Parts: sequence; structure tokens; C-alpha cells
Amino acid sequence: MRIPFLILLIFPAGPLLGQTAVKPADFRSPLQISADVLGSELRLMITPRLAGAVHSIQWRGHEFINSQDHGRQLQSASNFDFGSRFSGETFNPTEAGSRADGAGSTSTSKLLHLTHTKTQLQTTSQMAFWLTPEQFSGGNPAKNRTLLSNHLLTKRITLGFKQWPNVIRYEATFSTPVGEFHRYAQFEAVTGYMPASFDTFWGVDVENQRLVGLNDGPGEQALPVILARSDKSLAMGVFSPQQPSKGYENAGYGRFRFPAAQVTKWNSVFRIRDSAGVPPGDYYFDNYIVMGDLATVWKTVLELARHFQQNKPAN
Repeated sequence: MRIPFLILLIFPAGPLLGQTAVKPADFRSPLQISADVLGSELRLMITPRLAGAVHSIQWRGHEFINSQDHGRQLQSASNFDFGSRFSGETFNPTEAGSRADGAGSTSTSKLLHLTHTKTQLQTTSQMAFWLTPEQFSGGNPAKNRTLLSNHLLTKRITLGFKQWPNVIRYEATFSTPVGEFHRYAQFEAVTGYMPASFDTFWGVDVENQRLVGLNDGPGEQALPVILARSDKSLAMGVFSPQQPSKGYENAGYGRFRFPAAQVTKWNSVFRIRDSAGVPPGDYYFDNYIVMGDLATVWKTVLELARHFQQNKPAN
């Protein structure tokens, strides 16, 4: 799905009321936004180490994000075929940085713009390729010849949505450049890498209004996903009114378990395939991350689905 979205690279002379603009060169320490969520403060943090990707979400004394290297986090990434057979990670612009950045204190990605209020933030970044030109993934060589891509990501994060304080709205716009040819584009609009204690996987069957247990997969299926602790006391889920992508109706929401890394993961993925070439442009995806105990997250996803169905524009 392609929706035009204008990214301002020429910024207004001054910030709006309550808004703080931060020059990338001045972004040297973590930045936090916060809001009251169901009686407890939710704190969301971005850091210069990750070029503005989300390093931490804390609520009710618990951390919801595993942020060890530059590939985990809560962040956005994209994958392309570069006009040849598609292989994962081999042409893979990534918001937080590259595989070679490891657990280091800097990112190959470049933050271009940052502004925030108490409960919202917006960043624009130039994404690094996940692989260096000399690296391989799954036995396949990197297709990129540079460390830094010409792909831009603008994300807007808002704590709270309408009557749901436990929802984090995550809007991501991928700006793909002229001068590249791709027949296949895969946008991981948002992914959340979570501590291993979030070890049970659930799907929300919106049509039948029921919760469905999911096995490890691994991979994607059609139901909005929730990752929860086994006691159901804490959970995080994702819903997008734009799912599924045309031609990929049985996919879109992923869940993964990585025992060796002691991490679990969810994501919301969109795809475009065009034999004539995926046009360069701005690709916008709207996702809603839901917090709470399992029962609250499940109920909220159902309410969001109903809200967007009732407010769906007429064709």
C-alpha cells in the first residue's frame, strides 16, 4: 500500500507550542517521553547510540524491550531484492544501525531530525545497511556496496490513542530513493524484540472475537499478535488497520523465539511486488502497539479493530 506522505527537510523557523526540536549534533544523551497508562507511568526512551530508535519501554517496573545490539530494539527496517533473487538481510536498510555496530556505542545510521513533546516524538533517519559489503547472511552475500543507504525513515510515536491510554501509535514512512531497481519490497513497519520472559504467543481472532494460542512458528500469520508472560500479567501486542498486504492475506503479523539469544520478537510486515519495478516514493504504515495484561491487550485489539472497521472510508 502506497500513501503519499510529505517529509519536511526544511523545518519551520521555530517550534510549535510545547514542542522541542533537537539538533542531531546536540542529541548526546537518552531522550524520554512518558504518560500515565492504567495508573502507572509508561516511559519510552530513544538514544543516540541507536540513531533515535526505541531503546526502552518501561511500565509497572518492567522492561518490555531487549536492546542489546543494533538489530533488536523497537524499530523499523526494510528488505529489497535489488532486482535479483530475494534473500533476507542482503539489501536491508535498518533504523538502529548495522550488524557490525554490535553492542557498540555508535550507529552507522544517521539521525537527520528529531522533535518531541512530553508524549510524542518524531525522527527522520538515514538508515544503515544491516550488512557491510563484505558480509554474508544465510550464506548469501550483501548486495549493497556502501555502509549507509539512501533510504530514509520518518517515524512518529504517540503515547495514547483516542480513548485508549494503553496504546502507542507508531507511524512509519519509508522514503525509497530514485536510482534503485526492485521488484520486491518488504517493509518491517515495526518490530519489538522483548525479554525472554514474554514467552507465550497469542493471536487475536477478530472475526470470532477470541484469543488463539500460537506455536513458535516461526514466522508470520494473519492474526494480530500478542506476546505475554506465562502468568498473563504483562503483554504487548500489535494491530494495524492496513493489514494485510494485497496478495499476502495469510501473513503480516510475525512472532519468533530465539532461545540462544534469550529474546522473543513480534512484527508487523507489509509487502509490495511489481514485476515492472516498485516505484521510488514514500510508503506509510500505521501501527498500534498495545500494553497491559493479556486480557486488557486482547480486549483493546478487538476495540481497535472495531473502531477502524466502523470508521473505514467508503470506496
